[in-house]
Amino acid sequence: MRAGIIARYREHLALPAQEPIITLLEGDTPLIPVPSLARELGIPAELYVKWEGANPTGSFKDRGMTVAVTDAVMRGARAVLCASTGNTSASAAAYAARAGVPCYVLMPKGAVAKGKLAQTLMHGARVVEVEGNFDDALELVRQLSAQHGLAVVNSINPARLEGQKTAAFEICDALGDAPDFLALPVGNAGNITAYWMGFREYHALGKSSRLPRLLGFQSAGAAPIVEGRPIDRPETVATAIRIGRPASWKKAEAARDESGGLIDKVTDDEILAAYRLAARREGVFCEPASAASLAGVARLAREGFFRPGQRIVCVLTGHGLKDPDRATEESDDTVVLPARAEALAEVLLQ
Repeated sequence: MRAGIIARYREHLALPAQEPIITLLEGDTPLIPVPSLARELGIPAELYVKWEGANPTGSFKDRGMTVAVTDAVMRGARAVLCASTGNTSASAAAYAARAGVPCYVLMPKGAVAKGKLAQTLMHGARVVEVEGNFDDALELVRQLSAQHGLAVVNSINPARLEGQKTAAFEICDALGDAPDFLALPVGNAGNITAYWMGFREYHALGKSSRLPRLLGFQSAGAAPIVEGRPIDRPETVATAIRIGRPASWKKAEAARDESGGLIDKVTDDEILAAYRLAARREGVFCEPASAASLAGVARLAREGFFRPGQRIVCVLTGHGLKDPDRATEESDDTVVLPARAEALAEVLLQ
């Protein structure tokens, strides 16, 4: 039975031993081998996906949120606050509801997928749309927190990264060691930072024999780390990584360099191709931003980057139902037919 990441990994987390836990039994997400996808993409190595869409609110954010909200309640916070492109707000709202504290959310106006907005509203968060992008919203969150003592639950809060690092523990536990490569999308850059924290900690404790090389991928229209400069107007179909000034920029670069890995960019076309392929070849329906990890690994495979016998884990950060409009746009139109078996057979069985 799932216990939640704090109960499972409490000895590795910076929380008081007896503090009550705010949990929705997150974590313990599947590590799925995807051989059909590997063959389709021309990847000679063993390929796995870490399916974070199986978390309670459908994204990896739940790992960090259980720790951040538990910590906020412990400190007597009167409310939690975040800026969000959608997944953070959905998670923050759910865990705040669980804790019985208010949740305030700042979102870039008109830039959040409907599935994420619906979750946030249903959990009772107070949502304000900001006339600006995510980076503008996060700056306002910093100001409000400093002035009014609200608990920020974005990844600028160290408690968030403490929770998110547990995904690295789970991968090592499932494989018996760290993989050769871990690939993941990079937006605000907290997740690549957290994974590196987790892998390093497990290795230092002797629970893995090696460290993986980290492969981070941004969208070409929102690739400030790759370009080496802030992007004032980031644009991409991958809304979860539509961020021009990552809060954990320097930490992400450190994780890249210390692991001997890389951070690169992939196009929206590459992201959407991988997004469709994961669903149609392996039955894993992720949101577009998640597929940046697969798109990047596919590009590296075409360049001969991987060898047989290596293990690659691609992190799929969120569920495809987070962005239902994109899914229907990328799918073939349905067919309308008379309610007759002959008509159906003619179309379906041809």
